[in-house]
Amino acid sequence: MRGLALPPWLKGLRVSSEAALVAGIALVLVILVVPLPGFLLDAALALNIVASVLMLMVALLLVRPLDFQSFPQLLLITTLFRLGLNVATTRAILAEGHQGPQAAGDIIATFGAYLMGGDVVVGLIVFAILLLVNHVVVSKGAGRIAEVSARFHLDAMPGKQMAIDADLNAGNIDEKQARTRRRELEEESGFHGAMDGAAKFVKGDATAGLVSTFINLLGGMAIGLGRHGMGVGDAVETYTILTVGDGLVGQIPALLVSVAAAIVVTKAVREEQSDVLMAKELGGWKPLAVASGSAVVLGLLPGMPLLPFLALAGATGFGAWVQRKRAPAGAAPEPEQAPAAPGEPPVAEALRMDLLRLELGYGLLSLAAGDAPRLTEQIRGLRRSVAQEMGFVLPSVRIQDNLDLPPDTYVVRVKEIEVARGQLKPPLLLAISPEGGLPDMAGERTAEPAFGLPALWVEERAREEALALGCTVVDCAGVLATHLTEVVRENMSEMLSWSETQKLLDELPREQQKLVADLIPGQVNVGTLQRLLQALLAERVSIRDLPTILEGVQEAASAQLRSLPQMLGVVRQRLSRQLCEAARGPSGYIPLVTISAEWEGAFAESLAGPAEDRQLVMEAGRLQAFMQRLRDVLDAQAAQGEAAVLLCSGPLRPHLRAIVERFRPATPVMAQNEIHPRARIRTLGSV
Repeated sequence: MRGLALPPWLKGLRVSSEAALVAGIALVLVILVVPLPGFLLDAALALNIVASVLMLMVALLLVRPLDFQSFPQLLLITTLFRLGLNVATTRAILAEGHQGPQAAGDIIATFGAYLMGGDVVVGLIVFAILLLVNHVVVSKGAGRIAEVSARFHLDAMPGKQMAIDADLNAGNIDEKQARTRRRELEEESGFHGAMDGAAKFVKGDATAGLVSTFINLLGGMAIGLGRHGMGVGDAVETYTILTVGDGLVGQIPALLVSVAAAIVVTKAVREEQSDVLMAKELGGWKPLAVASGSAVVLGLLPGMPLLPFLALAGATGFGAWVQRKRAPAGAAPEPEQAPAAPGEPPVAEALRMDLLRLELGYGLLSLAAGDAPRLTEQIRGLRRSVAQEMGFVLPSVRIQDNLDLPPDTYVVRVKEIEVARGQLKPPLLLAISPEGGLPDMAGERTAEPAFGLPALWVEERAREEALALGCTVVDCAGVLATHLTEVVRENMSEMLSWSETQKLLDELPREQQKLVADLIPGQVNVGTLQRLLQALLAERVSIRDLPTILEGVQEAASAQLRSLPQMLGVVRQRLSRQLCEAARGPSGYIPLVTISAEWEGAFAESLAGPAEDRQLVMEAGRLQAFMQRLRDVLDAQAAQGEAAVLLCSGPLRPHLRAIVERFRPATPVMAQNEIHPRARIRTLGSV
């Protein structure tokens, strides 16, 4: 053998999986057209049987259905292969059947003779039962299971995609894991959809087997009697053996493949092999003990064979004894103890409160579905921008469907309380005119939900027209994300919890931890710091520069300034550069509106109470007059494109801020000592 060398052209020959697949399909086409001799027909039938057994074994030992993703294609190919063999065997039976049972190969003759057992009638009845079992029970049941499974998986896709997006927003998984889970979800839905289609081929294959059986039997006897002059007895016996053998050789592999298909589509969600799962669920000592007792009772009934039932009773009784001995030392709990553990999580889940939740009507679920949904991408961008701009990580936004809402409506909730609501019209686009009026074009009138601006819902084909008119065109996901951004900015202070404050302190750089240790809890506690940070966020002041804020708190504590307004005043003075930079307009200066000396004195005289907790007690009519004058001045500056800042003295700033917040919450109120020495200012008006 050592001296035997292969030719060079043979050494370089490689058979790829693609070439094998193409060759297999070509073989099916050849079988359909070209008559096969007996030995080749036997080889093809043997291949059909072995392939069906292999597919059944793989299906039985699956851990999860997606581990056999090629099953729908294999199901289709093997079905076509069996149909080709049906045609080939039918051709052989009708053309050569008069020569005897061996005319269509040894396998068909052997199967037919074995089932017949010398009795044509009994053989035909048994064969008819096998045909009905495959056609009515297995094939029909597998097709129905595949159809229902595909429908349920497709219906569950939006919820599963939203769960993936929620985990991603919460930080439980990263982008790579989210892509992997989305891909698995797509593969799962595609697999079950393909199984639904392939099951139709299995059912059709069973029907074709039934038809070919009648053709072989009736057509064969007609040809044998009319053309070849066979006797009635010989014709019936020969063609019955050939028909039954051919039917068995085709129906047994079809039955195995149908069972494999049913096993695959009924595979449970748990990632365990079927044999392990069945042994675990059927191997409890109590079911085995009951089965053993039942076998004993049945064996003692009059006329029943005692030996088989006693053998079964002994086997199941021994299994129950073994399992009972293992139970105390095993890790698995008793069945009656199992419900105690799952009873607790639902209560804890009911007590959980979502800090920020977005509820969608069923018509808007498409915004959060798909491989790369715009809405979830923009929410991730919002959380990132809030972290960079304001200095703390926004809690995860839970996206949830709400069937009680109208289909095109969404609701934003903060701590389970509704704070905003809007309507969207996907796939329409929202066109907003920069001039503040309605765009001069066709569309459905509406109001932009975040700011209440007049707008139009337009179709995609009108996008270019709207852009040509200078309009801002936003899709539904962008509209919702903008509204959500404004809601977050307005309610940011409520989302900074005690635990988030502690997390901010823990995540400070190592060199700042000594400052934290000196300050907390010796001089202030975490709760006081939380309220101070919430006060800053309520005025849309970034807390990203947390070390400077802590230095201001330490300075206030050293000066014995314990009240929140006093500490806030010191901290804001420390943040003067940041405050001035945020208030600086496009022209490079801070536009100011000042308080006249008359009103300064009036407010100063209206303060009452101890120094650390002063209260404003101005009469309502005078306060209303001040608010009206201030509103007129600020509106006049806004009409000229200036976002003015109200400037006042330090002691009055908290009280004036409380007044301004009621009608213009976005207007900054700054004390005179909060203006940085190098900041450029310009006084635009006075109250």
